[in-house]
Amino acid sequence: MTDIRNIVILTGAGISAESGLATFRGPDGLWEGHRVEDVCTPEALARNPALVHRFYDERRAKLAEVVPNPAHEALAALDRAWPGDLLIVTQNVDDLHERAGASRLLHMHGELKSALCAACGKAVAWADPLPPGSACTGCGAPSLRPDIVFFGEMPYDMERIEEALAQADLFVSIGTSGAVYPAAGFVQMARHYGARTLELNLDPSAGSSYFEESRLGPASELVPELVSDLLG
Repeated sequence: MTDIRNIVILTGAGISAESGLATFRGPDGLWEGHRVEDVCTPEALARNPALVHRFYDERRAKLAEVVPNPAHEALAALDRAWPGDLLIVTQNVDDLHERAGASRLLHMHGELKSALCAACGKAVAWADPLPPGSACTGCGAPSLRPDIVFFGEMPYDMERIEEALAQADLFVSIGTSGAVYPAAGFVQMARHYGARTLELNLDPSAGSSYFEESRLGPASELVPELVSDLLG
């Protein structure tokens, strides 16, 4: 990998599962006992805001019980040492990448420790429970909601992600299902721009056939091995 300079890394639920966080697509389409449609759509928020807010309050509280695993720590080490461009794009809403020390990072699906004003669009750091009707510190409207990109909403920073993919020499996908768009299409975009593509996953994903290489196994083993290869 001596010819690699610019890297884009996509991480999904599989990288945090080894820290004890539930993956998004569990058995029977449930997420922590809830149908995704009941807790992760704008319609669900409008229909039952108490349920949606409580659900994300519980997910936020769960963060205090988990710690970054060797995969998060390896990516943070890569972030500190890599001399070229590096962008870690995570679909996860947890804060494990940050707690491991990664900084060249963006959350395309939002963050549990952030609240978004539905009235003015301001996002603020938020670590406590977020009851419906909480007031925005910017405009004062009682419109704060979890800063989570629901199904049907546009992920964050798509323009920046595409720019990074256009310049990437290597695209790596770690612990993703390959079933949630637009992230599932990043591998095709990266290949279009000429990047090498590598998948690290516990099992083959829905998009495995698009990658030049797939390595199967726990992220806590595969990611440190990859980082060691990259840093020599």
